[in-house]
Amino acid sequence: MSIKKSLKVVLVEPAGPINVGSVARLCENFSVHELRIVSPKCDYLSQEGKKMAVRGLKILEEAKVYKDLNAALSDCSRIIATCGRKEHGEIPLNSNKDALRWALKSEREETIALVFGREDRGLSNEELLKANKVISLNTSDSYPSLNLSHAVAIVLHQFNQFNEIDLLKPRTKTSYPANLIKLEDCINDAGSFLLDIGFLMKHTYKAKMTKIKQLLLRGEVKDDEVALIRGIISQARWKIKHKND
Repeated sequence: MSIKKSLKVVLVEPAGPINVGSVARLCENFSVHELRIVSPKCDYLSQEGKKMAVRGLKILEEAKVYKDLNAALSDCSRIIATCGRKEHGEIPLNSNKDALRWALKSEREETIALVFGREDRGLSNEELLKANKVISLNTSDSYPSLNLSHAVAIVLHQFNQFNEIDLLKPRTKTSYPANLIKLEDCINDAGSFLLDIGFLMKHTYKAKMTKIKQLLLRGEVKDDEVALIRGIISQARWKIKHKND
């Protein structure tokens, strides 16, 4: 990992201490220095978890716990989420190669998050929409379920491979996507405004705003562009309020 990159592994509501301990061990294997856990559903510091962590025990003991995914990702500028479902409608999948290389395409200091979902049902569509890129691991159609720690191992291995390759390549012009919290605040502000002016109806709000969010994520909208959109909304609200002045 380049010294300009800080990689975080994020586990959402893990239910098994053995899995969490194994992931801490993997973090040590692949030089990931921080594990983040969102609303753990187990005692990950149990003896079972600690035993599985082996040399990753310090990472396990110092893991940061968050109440929700937004809090865990608030400082992350490039977010990749994993999805076990190959067909899930509105969430487009990226190839692992393209997504992981995209995460490394930067010449400035950035925090990259690799997000993994629950053992039994993974990440919800709403959670997947917080990511810039969504990837899936190719498994047998007859038994697609993959153990959480095994999925983490595969993704970290691929990430490490692409990092080593890309360090040898000349840098190209890079875009920097907007901060997740700023983007979601903007989308919520826009949604409220579109409801107020009658462009959106309550029964179609979620579907329409999901499409808008996908559009902004796909376009890798930047912080200054998010600020521009919010400025337009603010001015439009002011103008409507003072139209008769």
